[in-house]
Amino acid sequence: MARLVSAQRLRESVTRVLQGAGSSEAEAAQVAANLVLANLSGHDSHGVGMVPRYVDAVLEGGLSPNASARVVLDAGSLLSVDGQRGYGQVVGEQAMHLAMDRAQASGSCILALSNAHHLGRIGHFAELAVARGLVSLHFVNVLSRAVVAPWGGTDGRFGTNPCCIGVPLAGQPPFVLDFATSRVAQGKMRVAHNEGRAVEPGLLIDEHGRPTTDPGVVVVPQSNGLLGALLPFGEHKGYGLAVACELLGGALTGGGTWHRPNGNQRAVVNGMLAILIDPQRLGTATAFEQEALAFVDWLRQSPPAPGEDAVRIAGEPEREARAQRERDGLPVDDTTWSEIVAAGRKVGVGIDA
Repeated sequence: MARLVSAQRLRESVTRVLQGAGSSEAEAAQVAANLVLANLSGHDSHGVGMVPRYVDAVLEGGLSPNASARVVLDAGSLLSVDGQRGYGQVVGEQAMHLAMDRAQASGSCILALSNAHHLGRIGHFAELAVARGLVSLHFVNVLSRAVVAPWGGTDGRFGTNPCCIGVPLAGQPPFVLDFATSRVAQGKMRVAHNEGRAVEPGLLIDEHGRPTTDPGVVVVPQSNGLLGALLPFGEHKGYGLAVACELLGGALTGGGTWHRPNGNQRAVVNGMLAILIDPQRLGTATAFEQEALAFVDWLRQSPPAPGEDAVRIAGEPEREARAQRERDGLPVDDTTWSEIVAAGRKVGVGIDA
């Protein structure tokens, strides 16, 4: 069963829990707003369901409340930033604002962010960039638990390693492509498991490498203590992009790659390589605006397929979901809500069930 909860109530509840876990009011509110925005956008996998894991990570010492991004290298259009295990929603924004300022000053910036706790929905950072007229590309790796199998393999060897591209469109909402390189995000399997439902075939293999529709195989250890794995999207193509995200977001940033057995730690550590480009400084701004709009308009003229009402571009489904969920409330399944309540109790915060 799921309940409908207002965005404001969720923000207030999550803020209180994170304050109980040691965050300042400002930090707790910023993280809460980011998580609820993910729910509003239709991405419950990256929303308030992460709160119990964040609380556990703080209690274990893998997540540091009130940490700030630390600049390791400042070479103008090259920035290397250490997130110091702070909340990714906070240190990620701090790093992005530095990089966006540089991109607008010099035309481009390459940001290497390492050691940030869970950055959340990467599309949020692209939305920050396009709001300032910048094109952005993001390659992210995940140091947590290996839950995605390599193409041709039978067990988890890396994380869901998201990739994201943001492109501003003159006078229109932007193009924001944000996706896990697995066929589905790990958090969506957590949501399905909490809701007690099977998932569609072709997404998962169990701990023996066999196809399954049980999302629990990547959420809780199975009878032999092992976990199943997600599969990469697009067979060898998605797998190749996942490896690129590991090499760029992990190795190149200095944050490290995944090459060890799974443990029980609850922290989720991300590295992100972000490339920001200012079209105004590139000298192609006029052609860029005209050609981008012409192409998007050309796409929209395609007759809708059966069951579809229109051709959309990346970013539109999220904006539609925000309008609907802000109006009607956010669905939160009973298991997820009880986990948030329990997380609050761990840090001495009571939340009405």
